[in-house]
Amino acid sequence: MTIDWTKTPLLPAIAQDARTGDVLMLAYMNEEAYRLTLETGYAHYYSRSRQRIWKKGESSGNTQKVVDLLIDCDADTILLKVEQQGVACHTGRKSCFFTSVTRGETIAEPQIDPAQLYGVVDTLYHTILERKASGGEKSWTRKLLGDKALLLSKIREEADELATAIECESDEQVIYEAADLLYHALVGLGSREISPDRVRQELARRFGMSGIEEKEARKK
Repeated sequence: MTIDWTKTPLLPAIAQDARTGDVLMLAYMNEEAYRLTLETGYAHYYSRSRQRIWKKGESSGNTQKVVDLLIDCDADTILLKVEQQGVACHTGRKSCFFTSVTRGETIAEPQIDPAQLYGVVDTLYHTILERKASGGEKSWTRKLLGDKALLLSKIREEADELATAIECESDEQVIYEAADLLYHALVGLGSREISPDRVRQELARRFGMSGIEEKEARKK
């Protein structure tokens, strides 16, 4: 059985722990990610938010070595049985499935601080998305996400305060204002669900580097 990529160019791919049978995560594969997975023996996916191919663990080191790859009876879903290095979830948990709806509780705690895996910018962005998806929880982030005019005014305000700090205030104040602007900019990206990785890709493009080259350069 083969996959008709012209009919279904993007397929859900489920990663399962080959030893325990635990379901680790759900992602998506296009034809290139599928090919790279088979050629390298490590899980590659297509990120809809980043709009590019990514190797699982490319930044965190939490790779997935493929033990077996299966497709379902309709050839429109992929199952990967993997040896998971470290944790699978960007929250620092072993599995992305840690919220029990029937029990109304979180059934697994993080094993590692996600900021150690992905850096503070990506972690903050994912936290913003979690605030966006949450229910009645009240926070400044949710208030900004629910009020576009307020969000836009805060981005303009913080940009102006940073410019003022750069012109005539202390280094500490410049850092403080830059952090404020970055946070509000990330909320703006979150409101549009534009991953910071796409900003990195644009910066890399402007410097004449591919996204992979730019990532490798940051590792050195």
